[in-house]
Amino acid sequence: MSTSNDIVLSVEHLSTRYGKVTAVADASIRVQKGSIVTVIGGNGAGKSTLLNSIMGSLPLIGRSQGKICYEGKELSSWEVERRVAAGMSLVPERRELFSSMTVEDNLLLGGFRLYRQGVSNWRSTIDEVYELFPRLQERRQQLAGTLSGGERQMLAVGRALMARPTLLMLDEPSLGLAPRIVREIF
Repeated sequence: MSTSNDIVLSVEHLSTRYGKVTAVADASIRVQKGSIVTVIGGNGAGKSTLLNSIMGSLPLIGRSQGKICYEGKELSSWEVERRVAAGMSLVPERRELFSSMTVEDNLLLGGFRLYRQGVSNWRSTIDEVYELFPRLQERRQQLAGTLSGGERQMLAVGRALMARPTLLMLDEPSLGLAPRIVREIF
């Protein structure tokens, strides 16, 4: 039995529209500390919209209603930056890397929140990321835009981990990847 202290994320009756089109209707979800939760559905079912609604990163035409609580705090009106500062990270389906920057610079950018908050050992997280994804360490001086699809996904996950999130959301983490690379990433 879980207590309210065990709940990291609670979404109640979330509905999101793009203009007149409803992309997510009355979604509710609870995520406990230490758990892995998956959202399964076909193409166009609203999985990405759900994650972007939770993260607060919808375009201006997206309209959401419902209640989103993170670690007991209602955050429906919070900007993305405040959600990130609170410990939420989203690896979007499109990965959204900075292709003209090196692998290492992309990773360091992921830790910028910790740097800004004055966390003294924030850079040490890069060693943990390199331990998880040795290929990234091998390619640390390579431009992100020259990486393979699997390496780009590793970099996107690694960059999110650099922020030491409490809640990590992955949108289509295996999209377009060979089964061997998917196993390596997971």
